[in-house]
Amino acid sequence: MIKQKIANHLKNIPGWRTKRKLVVISVDDYGNVRLDSKKARESMDKAGLKVHSRFDAYDALETKEDLESLYEVLTSVKDKKGNNAVFTPFAMPCNIDFEAMQEESNTRYINETLISTYNKLSTLQPNVYSGTWDMWREGIEMGIMVPQFHGREHLNIEVLNNKLETRDNEVLTALKNRSYTSLSSSGFPNMSYTAAFEFEGVDRNSFFKSLIEDGLIKFEQVYGYKSMHFNPPGGREHPLIHKYLAENGVKYLDTPFIKSEHQGRGKYKRILNWTGKRTDSNQYYQVRNVIFEPTHERGFDWVNYSLRQIEAAFFWNRPAIISSHRVNFCGHIDPKNREIGLTALKELLQKIVKKWPEVEFMSSVALGDLINK
Repeated sequence: MIKQKIANHLKNIPGWRTKRKLVVISVDDYGNVRLDSKKARESMDKAGLKVHSRFDAYDALETKEDLESLYEVLTSVKDKKGNNAVFTPFAMPCNIDFEAMQEESNTRYINETLISTYNKLSTLQPNVYSGTWDMWREGIEMGIMVPQFHGREHLNIEVLNNKLETRDNEVLTALKNRSYTSLSSSGFPNMSYTAAFEFEGVDRNSFFKSLIEDGLIKFEQVYGYKSMHFNPPGGREHPLIHKYLAENGVKYLDTPFIKSEHQGRGKYKRILNWTGKRTDSNQYYQVRNVIFEPTHERGFDWVNYSLRQIEAAFFWNRPAIISSHRVNFCGHIDPKNREIGLTALKELLQKIVKKWPEVEFMSSVALGDLINK
């Protein structure tokens, strides 16, 4: 307990300060198809694909009920200005086009936009996905969902193409089930199969230029506006790509407090970061200083754990930037999973506004603009 308390305070010593009690909720993985359905999970289980994490077990593209239930929680509280709680979903505009790839015998990667994905799923699983994209747009219009760029897709193209070329059984089984999950390894020592911007040789980063450009164009087409904030899926991007992001209008970057920055071929350098730190491309970092993962280690008191971190942030006059993942609020595979996550989220939000009546909820971009001033 003492060790955790010290850690809560240490990570808040450097950085941008404000007397205002600001709360940002940054949530990764929205828009991503990982697990298609409960039926797909059962089929992959029978084929021998293992559940390595809660993401393999529960993380599915958000459904209409997921969003409706989330919106009920976000609008259940108001800050001192009368604003509801706000999610900044770090989201993808593209997914695997499973049908197009199947037509080519899964020989190469082909993507589709999220809107196309929802159109297909509205036919394939109408009871679950019909009207979901309309619900997404409603959340954006209400200002309680302010999506930002999490990469074009939540996968490493080099890893996937390599597995397609070698006819990897795990990948072919996952694709057959309209999923991309439960792979035992990437086949590369320094790359995750879900981390879009990881690499072996640092020269590989030049490939990411066109991917970022296309991804940001697709983001605007899907979500209706340009993204100004980026968080890499799976993390561990190299700062070489920051200039590509800056050239395309991205002003703010998520980064860990202590980052192990890959220098290529398995060599890493530890970098200390803080909210408000400028990059070489004249962008501002945001460091998430509160962790909230209520479906991880079930039974753990996540609400009070997160409250203590918020308290430490406010003690040092820092904004509280809460880090979470969509999997905490997914109910497509197991409605109980969503119930656990949203019940905890509602309790956390209610305790925040009770403990700090002067609190202000805002998106990560609104915080970035404030820092930028």
